[in-house]
Amino acid sequence: MNRIKIDICIIGAGSAGLSVAAGAAQMGAAVVLIEGHKMGGDCLNYGCIPSKALIASAKHAHEPLENAAFGVEEVWPKVDFSAVKDHVHAVIDAIAPVDSQDRFENLGCTVIRENARFISETEVQAGDTIITARRFVVATGSGPFVPPIDGLDKVSVQTNETIFNLRERPDHLLIIGGGPIGMEMAQAHVRLGCKVTVIEGAKAMGKDDPELAAIVLDKLRREGIEIVEDAQADRISGGDGVVTVHTPKGDFKGTHLLVAVGRAVNVDGLDLGKAKVDYDRKGLKVDASLRSTSNKRVYAAGDVAGGMQFTHVAGYHGGQLVRSLVLGLPAKVRTDHIPWATYTDPELAQVGLTEAQAMNKHGGKLTVVRSEYEHNDRANTERRTTGLIKVMVVGGKPVGASIVGHLAGELIGMWAMAIANDLKMTAISNTVLPYPTYMELNKRAAGAYFSPKLFESAVVKKAVGLVQRWMP
Repeated sequence: MNRIKIDICIIGAGSAGLSVAAGAAQMGAAVVLIEGHKMGGDCLNYGCIPSKALIASAKHAHEPLENAAFGVEEVWPKVDFSAVKDHVHAVIDAIAPVDSQDRFENLGCTVIRENARFISETEVQAGDTIITARRFVVATGSGPFVPPIDGLDKVSVQTNETIFNLRERPDHLLIIGGGPIGMEMAQAHVRLGCKVTVIEGAKAMGKDDPELAAIVLDKLRREGIEIVEDAQADRISGGDGVVTVHTPKGDFKGTHLLVAVGRAVNVDGLDLGKAKVDYDRKGLKVDASLRSTSNKRVYAAGDVAGGMQFTHVAGYHGGQLVRSLVLGLPAKVRTDHIPWATYTDPELAQVGLTEAQAMNKHGGKLTVVRSEYEHNDRANTERRTTGLIKVMVVGGKPVGASIVGHLAGELIGMWAMAIANDLKMTAISNTVLPYPTYMELNKRAAGAYFSPKLFESAVVKKAVGLVQRWMP
């Protein structure tokens, strides 16, 4: 049995673990990085990267159908589904070297490709190696949650971990789950020539602003996706090639089944009890510094920290842990400035409070301003006029922003920056932007906040009158 004593032991080579490992090793800490599966974790291999690559293929398949609006002949594309998957895996392969074992060993990390488990409060075993560390970072992420639906174990089930390896196009894809993953995959597959039915037990895109979600859902339905809401899946029957989802709203038959109902954190096999680390189904119990509440040597980062499950949050956690574990500086995580996006067409993005949340928290102090895509010149040139921005403002500062429309995931960045840095709306309105761009939508929203104060104020008009009368 080999024994290693180091400064920081990181379990999991996904976004969070890699962020900590890269920062800590380059700053001179002795680091062991343990990964029992694929380097890069879920995001690179099964999540963000393959899904966005698939969505890109679907976008190219769909765009020729909109040619007529631009004076170009409409073309019905021929989709080679197997070649689409080749594209997906080529993208993964192109990015993989950044997350590779070789790169992190060159940065100074000791990389162990084994499953890890705690054997005491101060030790982890991975294969035939026992690691003693000053600090441990659990960054094992999450995997697809497969609910205990009667009959589900008797049929072939796709999840985000398998769907990108499916090389034959499904004739009719049934999707259980109407959240971001389900809706992204629904639109991608219908654009690639599949029939798609989404079955949601509550409301589709139910965690988003309902006004903005309705715009997305309307577009998806117009593209041919059947979306069935308030239809809990009670039972699954059938076999290969014929699957039936039984719900109170009827039975839905298809050739393939994708389950996209949420995520389950990866803690099985870690033997956290031997390390006296408290946890539950949401992840490790940690304080605002991501430190375990029961074992001060142990920290958590990413999905397993029990909060928002996004790759960029995992990276943010990693940066905060480098600050505290390597440099010894105070670091506390926050969530009010964390944006997220759903990459449907149109995209939907959010940062901070939604309109309903802001109203509930701030009441009469809240001002909601809007900016419509149809009034943006760039959107008109590209016929991308469906969408809007809503910004929730309190005391002259944005506390939340909701965007639906083309490039919403890019546009939300300005509001994330404003909230993160406690900026006022003047910071947006004072910014000079190139014309014509979609970014002007953000500035127009800021202008909508100040317009009533400038153009509808009797005091302002009186002051202007005095200035004009006395100005030489």
